[in-house]
Amino acid sequence: MKLKVGLVQQACSEDKQANIQKSIEGIAACAAQGAQLVVLQELHTGIYFCQAEDTEKFNMAEPIPGPDTEVFSEAARKYGVVLVSSLFEKRAPGLYHNTAVVFEKDGSIAGKYRKMHIPDDPAYYEKFYFTPGDLGFKPIQTSVGKLGVLVCWDQWYPEAARLMALAGAELLIYPTAIGWESTDPREEKERQHGAWYTIQRGHAVANGLPVITVNRVGHEKDWTDVTGGIQFWGQSFVAGPQGEVLHLGSIDQEENIVVEIDKARTEAVRRIWPFFRDRRIDFYQGLTERYLD
Repeated sequence: MKLKVGLVQQACSEDKQANIQKSIEGIAACAAQGAQLVVLQELHTGIYFCQAEDTEKFNMAEPIPGPDTEVFSEAARKYGVVLVSSLFEKRAPGLYHNTAVVFEKDGSIAGKYRKMHIPDDPAYYEKFYFTPGDLGFKPIQTSVGKLGVLVCWDQWYPEAARLMALAGAELLIYPTAIGWESTDPREEKERQHGAWYTIQRGHAVANGLPVITVNRVGHEKDWTDVTGGIQFWGQSFVAGPQGEVLHLGSIDQEENIVVEIDKARTEAVRRIWPFFRDRRIDFYQGLTERYLD
């Protein structure tokens, strides 16, 4: 029941092939350390292009299956790992998704998840690019277990984590691209990071599941010069089913880290903290309403 998980925390540039090569080198490094599952960060083949609304950036998208999935399929097969990737999907003319694709050890596609919650904030103009996902909150079955794959903004929503857990997810996995916009004061930056770190550990506690979050690192310029760009805060981490931190990554360095998770602890923790037993599902109907006036 022990699972070795690799986290590839990288900086990205406008050179797509260099980004892909860096991801593959990260996969190889994690596999060499015994990783059975490797998780890449959100949109790891390119820059975080959502800093501004630019129709030319849609040219970065590719179909699934397509050239990018071929590359990462081969990497999963070559290194014998289950691989969680994060790609910009062109589904049809004018229809695009932020999509996580999971590959089995033999390179086959085990499943995919389309990001459900789409933000629209300064420097994170994702609603311009991404159609909300339509695949629901369904874990992906793999040889290393049922993976509850979600993406970035999804990590703020307890409903998403809970539905994955209720559907049998054994791990919650969040490929991520989050950082500080340059004009935020230090105190606000600290509050933002603290909230991000806390809520995901809370998902681990509330669901009795390990949480794996892989974030990008480094500064990415706003090519429009409207803002000073984003400093991605890295700090990829793994939390156990009681929220205990098993690994916390660097704030400013690229890393290829392998962390061992004891999947059996989910059963042990849920026996002493039986949140699922005590849920009052007969009184939760209001959760499907926008607001209870």
